[in-house]
Amino acid sequence: MNKETIEMLARSAGLAKALAEFPDDVTVAATQAADVARKIKRPIDPRAEPWPPMKAGTTL
Repeated sequence: MNKETIEMLARSAGLAKALAEFPDDVTVAATQAADVARKIKRPIDPRAEPWPPMKAGTTL
């Protein structure tokens, strides 16, 4: 992520004060979040559930 994108996202998330006081920490957090988002595998079928549906009383 470039610096301008990080600043824009931080301000839109209400983190302007954190960005002003701790710019390096905000940059590290944004970079880590982008890396994790890149690693998440999206299902091929958008209707597919990532885990079995939860049903009350079936596992007790």
